[in-house]
Order: sequence, then structure tokens, then C-alpha cells
Amino acid sequence: MPIGTLINAGAIILGSLLGLMLGGRFSDRYRTLVYHSIGLCVLVIGLHMALSFTNILILVFSMLCGALCGQLVRLDDRLTAAGNALKHRLGSKDARFTDGFVTASLLFCIGSMAILGSIDEGIRGDRTILLTKSILDGFICIPLASTYGIGVLFSFLSILLYQGGITLLAGQAQGLFTEPIIAQLTSTGGLLIMGIGINLLELKTINVTNMLPSLVFAVLFTVFFSGWI
Repeated sequence: MPIGTLINAGAIILGSLLGLMLGGRFSDRYRTLVYHSIGLCVLVIGLHMALSFTNILILVFSMLCGALCGQLVRLDDRLTAAGNALKHRLGSKDARFTDGFVTASLLFCIGSMAILGSIDEGIRGDRTILLTKSILDGFICIPLASTYGIGVLFSFLSILLYQGGITLLAGQAQGLFTEPIIAQLTSTGGLLIMGIGINLLELKTINVTNMLPSLVFAVLFTVFFSGWI
């Protein structure tokens, strides 16, 4: 069962309700403080995961090839375009509701933590990433809902379908993941999580989305080259 996703959806609902009650009284100062606090926690979680590697060369080549591949196909631009297309398809007379729903859905679904956390729960039963994401999403919903309204709250449906689906699929494919593959996948994902933490701390803007193919290369390189290096 995708328990982490259910908790994430609940956090979005609670955060949205709080945002609707507070209106525009949630200041940028408090929002920045929340982002920085969670950013430090995300950084530590990512570092802990990154040290799980069994072969450092596979980790290095996975990150390099993944980043180059993501940049080559401009993965971030394609995801943004897909979001804009979805927004166009969900055209409604209530523009505020639609904008809130689409903006929140994209923000909470299109990201490394959503993908990595769902895979981690499905394969290892570890909900650490999704629980951390739940806290972050819950706080983000407060200012978001105060701006866009109740449409933000209904983004929990997107979370249930998207993250829950990934967790269930990963759970079904669990037998295909050996211990070395899980270790390298966890380590590569940890580096991506560290990138998110750095972004939240506003130390540097890292395009984590374009690095997502690194997860695929981590699996491929481990399968084909772990016995050679």
C-alpha cells in the first residue's frame, strides 16, 4: 500500500485548508524560514542516501550520462510544456480554480522527490523521502492556497494517482532489483535529493529535473558493468 502517498495527500489537504483560513496573512519571511529548515533536512537525507553506493565509478558515470541525456532532450522544458498542455486541456470558466489545481499538481508531482520517494517506498518500503516531501508540500500549500483558492486542495487527487501508481509499479517489479542495483539507485537518488536541498537553501540553482535520467543509467551500468569494474 502506498502509505507515504496517502500521508502526502493528507498533508496537502491540511495545508490547503490552513491556507484558505489564513488568506494572505502568510508572509514571505515565514515561508523562507520553512524552506530553509526543510532544505537542511533534505540535504542530510540526500547525503545519507548518497553514501550507499557500492561502486563510485558507476555513480559518477550515471550522473554524468544522465545529466547530459536530460539536457540533450531538454527534459525540464518538455515537462513544462506538458504541464502547459494539461493546463490548456483543463480550461474552465473558473480560472482561479484551474490555475490553482494545475499549478499545485505540477509543483507536487513533477519533481525528483515524488519519483524517488515513490520508487523507494515500492522497492524498499522506506517512506523517509515521501514523509519529508509531505511536510514540505503541506507548508507550501499554505501560501499557495491563500493565493489560488480551493483548486490547490484538489491537487491531492493528482498525488494519489501519480505517486501511488509509481509505488505500486515499483513494488510489482521489486524482484528485478538486486541489492547492488538498489544500492546504486539509492546513492544516485541521494545526490539528486541533495540538489533539491541546495535549491531550497538558495545556495545555487541546480536543474535536478534534467538529471533524472541518471536513475536509469544507474540501473543499466550496474547490470552490465558491476562485474567488470
